[in-house]
Amino acid sequence: MLTSVFVMLIIIQFIIGLLFAFNVVGRNEFLMSFYEGINRLLDPVLRPIRNLLPQTGMIDFSPLVLIILMNVILIVLGNIIYSL
Repeated sequence: MLTSVFVMLIIIQFIIGLLFAFNVVGRNEFLMSFYEGINRLLDPVLRPIRNLLPQTGMIDFSPLVLIILMNVILIVLGNIIYSL
């Protein structure tokens, strides 16, 4: 349950970041404060991944890598718990 909420926050942050990067939406005050709040929550987790990934221009792939890593960890932990 908690991982689902975390993944949803990552996806929302990624989509809003893309919308800002490609100037699809204007930078209104509410959306900017919402985006900054999500960034404050996720930045400590995403920063190490960003440091490992090469620069790709305007698109940040660290949220995608984090979601994949979380799923792999959940599968591995599930298999370990199931085998006990």
